[in-house]
Amino acid sequence: MALPEVSFSEDGERRYLHLGTPWVQGSMKLSEPFDIDLEYVQRMMAWLLFTPVTSVSKGHAMQLGLGAGAITKFCHKRLRMCCTAVELNPAVLQACRGWFKLPPDGPKLRVLIEDAARAVRDPQWQGVVEALAVDLYDHEAAAPVLDSEDFYRDCRGVLSEHGCMTVNLFGRSASFERSLGKIAAAFGEDAVWVFKPTREGNTVVLAQRTPTRPKREQLQAQAEAIEARWELPARKWLRVFKPATRALASTVV
Repeated sequence: MALPEVSFSEDGERRYLHLGTPWVQGSMKLSEPFDIDLEYVQRMMAWLLFTPVTSVSKGHAMQLGLGAGAITKFCHKRLRMCCTAVELNPAVLQACRGWFKLPPDGPKLRVLIEDAARAVRDPQWQGVVEALAVDLYDHEAAAPVLDSEDFYRDCRGVLSEHGCMTVNLFGRSASFERSLGKIAAAFGEDAVWVFKPTREGNTVVLAQRTPTRPKREQLQAQAEAIEARWELPARKWLRVFKPATRALASTVV
């Protein structure tokens, strides 16, 4: 399979990753290389709403699709988690290390050059991941590369009992409802939460291994703790984040 050419561009404040097209496939603020720049990528961290702040650093984070390494860097540097990233294109890893300040592999960080569908079926990952981020698009960024019910079931299999998966989808795309339905079929409808689309159309979907329905005041307190500790806009998330039951009622898989 031919893999796209990897390049970057800058505007003075930010560096952007490109995979053979002008589409932005990742971003880094040059003055804050270990923070998360893009709004939808920040929302991929919404699993923090369901995880006690004091236990985050004990968990294992996995990212399928490295991009510019924003999630992996944040989880490794800021959250102090054990991190595994899975990326198919070796040139993307080289770009992350050369242009986007991804640290080298070590005891708490490793990047696997592997197909993501194969990785989530690997027995070594079963039941051990607290936070799974799925952002798998090709160079045209038209629809997720892996988007079957079986794939999402395999993703569920790597999660710990209280683990969460977050997925980047295009909420204004015709494929969104089909993708949402497949996630619900794999995890159960009561396990799925959905953000409103960003201005760019990215819609983050969250699925829990073990469904919970915290009270609003519990989520508010957790969001405030997240903001205080890691400066993510978690209180804003609560205004655009809700259980997916209503959206799923009209979904056709």
